[in-house]
Amino acid sequence: MLQPAYPMKTARLILRPFTKADLNALHSFQSRPDVTRYLYWEPRTRAETAAVLEDKIARSTLTEPGEYLAIAVELIDTGELIGDLTLWWTSREHASGEIGVVFHPRHHGKGYAAEAAGELFRLGFEDLGLHRIYGRCDSRNVASASLMEGLGMRREAHLRENELVKGEWTDELVYAMLSSEWKRR
Repeated sequence: MLQPAYPMKTARLILRPFTKADLNALHSFQSRPDVTRYLYWEPRTRAETAAVLEDKIARSTLTEPGEYLAIAVELIDTGELIGDLTLWWTSREHASGEIGVVFHPRHHGKGYAAEAAGELFRLGFEDLGLHRIYGRCDSRNVASASLMEGLGMRREAHLRENELVKGEWTDELVYAMLSSEWKRR
């Protein structure tokens, strides 16, 4: 089980559970075609974002494999919600998990995603006791691939046209880090 000690703070960010007050800020980036271009879902309507937010609000702890942790990322200086982190507990037997990171484009290129993702690794490896954490992205999503490489994740696979996403066959990149690699960082 994982019950993070909220709020978690990094040098510039606060990581916390989502609340109903996050609707406008979350919708400000979930509704953008440039944000969803390489994701499985299309830009969301306000009603769709509200439904997703309700689910995120209920995902502040992990009690068993198959569940995910949803974490809101806000700037310490302004309190503005700028990102959405996810840690899926994919297997107890294999002690594995998957990370997901989505940030408002206004805040790209400032190191916020890497700063926040570092806390996901800490939670996964140190608090939940995972052995391996992986991340996946569309091979055309250069920013996501660069983020994972910058975090010290290894590219383990380039899967050719393995998924039909939004009507087109897409390549997928798989990156991973082991707990032993995390400890050596």
